[in-house]
Amino acid sequence: MSQALAGTETSGRTGTETVARPVDYVNITMFGVIVLVALIGVPLFGFTYGYTGLDWALFGILYVVTGLGITVGYHRMISHRSFTCPDPVKVAFLIAGGWAFQNSAMKWSADHVRHHARVDTEEDPYNAKRGFWYSHCGWLFFKDPYRDDKYAAQFKKDKWVVWQNTYYVPILVSGFLLPFVAGLLQGGWMGGLSCFLLAGVGRAFLVLNSTFCINSICHMWGGQPNGTDNSSRDSGWISLITFGEGYHNYHHAYLRDYRNGPKWYNFDPSKWLIFGLSTMGLAANLNRAVLKPN
Repeated sequence: MSQALAGTETSGRTGTETVARPVDYVNITMFGVIVLVALIGVPLFGFTYGYTGLDWALFGILYVVTGLGITVGYHRMISHRSFTCPDPVKVAFLIAGGWAFQNSAMKWSADHVRHHARVDTEEDPYNAKRGFWYSHCGWLFFKDPYRDDKYAAQFKKDKWVVWQNTYYVPILVSGFLLPFVAGLLQGGWMGGLSCFLLAGVGRAFLVLNSTFCINSICHMWGGQPNGTDNSSRDSGWISLITFGEGYHNYHHAYLRDYRNGPKWYNFDPSKWLIFGLSTMGLAANLNRAVLKPN
């Protein structure tokens, strides 16, 4: 490999070989805007003008809806095929996941499948061996030299995943427009801005970072009751903000289980939703692992 050019980061593939990782200025710009508005604009507006009950209600509703769009939709339904559901339900999850500002289901799932296939190596998109900040969000700031179309191939066969990938930008924009329009109808332009800031930008920032905690915290701190062959760990605390995704060591051991928290007392709202949908005929073929004996 040639030496890395200016504006790239290098990483070792072997002891002597390096791979150039060009800086992704588009991702840096978008992430930077979200961070600045969420950490400065949102609290400043709240201190100056305050937020309404509608703002807080939509913030809570959209946090739950978009978070489950990722955990149930992108993760368990699309990436791991842990269950199946009728087309209208699948489309609803794909839209909710699109509102989370985490890329299309096709791209998200391709990265996630590669994470499992190449965990803790340089080909792992959010390799925890490179440190907390890299696995949390730093991986977004560089173009991925290991991206391989083979990981997206299976998702290109799903017409609804292809549809969502094609119309991802309008779906994403609609997720920010929804709170703005709701606020506009209640309180005019200032009401629209208020709801957009809290239930749009602030909510997106928190959902992003809760998901990032799986890539970082759940590969660094916590128990490993289901195996130590990779860095994945269980964290009940992280499950509280990620709708059950914190049982990550279990998930790495049993990829296709629709449950991340397998015990009845594990806090896993995602599995409860999937099971609840199955009782209404809105989900089927729930994969359930046969656990290894202790």
